[in-house]
Amino acid sequence: MNHPRYCPSCGTLVVRYSNPYPTADVVIYDDNRGIVLIRRKNPPLGMALPGGFIEEGESAEHAAVREMKEETGLDITLDGVLGVYSWPLRDMRCHTLTTVFVGHSEHPEQLLAGDDAAAAAFYPLDAIPEPLCFDHARIIGHFRDWREGRRPLLPCAEDPSLEYDDIPYSRPF
Repeated sequence: MNHPRYCPSCGTLVVRYSNPYPTADVVIYDDNRGIVLIRRKNPPLGMALPGGFIEEGESAEHAAVREMKEETGLDITLDGVLGVYSWPLRDMRCHTLTTVFVGHSEHPEQLLAGDDAAAAAFYPLDAIPEPLCFDHARIIGHFRDWREGRRPLLPCAEDPSLEYDDIPYSRPF
């Protein structure tokens, strides 16, 4: 959606686009421990899947891996895409569009809250605390569906192990 406005100084027509903000979340799963949830340090407060905003010049897969390291201390491997969630009211701060991945860590014992997470812990799927922030209860329900063979997991399009540092990123205009 665009919002045409006029510059108060020169009168030039300026178009401001109001698009959803892209985010990446990950359901980090361990067969023996369950899934990782964080207690958010910033509003909206509460329990949530770890995740965050995709930075400019970053793929969703890279953002997912980076956010997991920042919020949980875990190096993860992405197993696939669970879904894309874009309901305009899923986040009351702003309209977000999130790509949700399923992932795992080879060293789940290294779980440690950081960045925007006040706490991080594994929870068995039958003992998920409520309520959860955003639409994360729905996402966890879809994760359960995948585990029980009722929902597909799609492959990741990008390889988050590739470094973009040597690729110049610049805006076309």
